[in-house]
Amino acid sequence: MRMTPQRERVLAAVGSLGHATPDAVAEAVDRDGGPPLSLSTVYRNLEALERVGAVSHTHLEHRAPSYHLATHANHLHLVCLGCGAVSELPVRLVDGFARAVMERAAFVVDVRHMAVHGWCAACEKEEL
Repeated sequence: MRMTPQRERVLAAVGSLGHATPDAVAEAVDRDGGPPLSLSTVYRNLEALERVGAVSHTHLEHRAPSYHLATHANHLHLVCLGCGAVSELPVRLVDGFARAVMERAAFVVDVRHMAVHGWCAACEKEEL
């Protein structure tokens, strides 16, 4: 794959945003001073960058996928049901879970695409 100026801009936006939907990437690209890119162009470039292993995605909620740099892919996503905040944990913390699933169901879990939903400390206090 050729690294076009469009792909460079999309990759830079993903890198600066951390976890970003295609809409957020498109907004960041629109603010970077270059010519505007349509949302469909951003999607196509994200898909191309994912095919070559430059970015990775996960579904954090029932919405568009969230993209991040593939070099930053070995983490588990924690999504707060109260405020929507996203935090990360190293995947090794769920090795026991993945091993148990494999032993009991003969199923290999890809925890890099896994999101665990719950409440952050601030929202949990509000719930009590």
